[in-house]
Amino acid sequence: MSQSTTSSNFPGTSESGEQSGSAAGTATALAQEYGGKISDAASQAKEFLSDKMSVVGDKVKDLQNVDFGEIAENAKDYARNNPGQAILISAAAGLLVGLILRGRR
Repeated sequence: MSQSTTSSNFPGTSESGEQSGSAAGTATALAQEYGGKISDAASQAKEFLSDKMSVVGDKVKDLQNVDFGEIAENAKDYARNNPGQAILISAAAGLLVGLILRGRR
């Protein structure tokens, strides 16, 4: 009962090497396929981020040109027209600030 040390019990391996060559080719093809998918996903992510960065840049430019007095007046008008929502928004903002400050202790 001699045991061969050159072969293993892994799928796709044999003493003949034909199946191992086939398995290596399959592994290479899979690696190339997944590499292509990863490359595509990375390029899509790059495009998405560049689009979002341009939107953020536009918003920053808009905020640089806005008068804060005008923003305060718009907020006062909104609160007068929608008092219930204004109270809920204020309560939520206060809760968040309280949680943030309490977390520092």
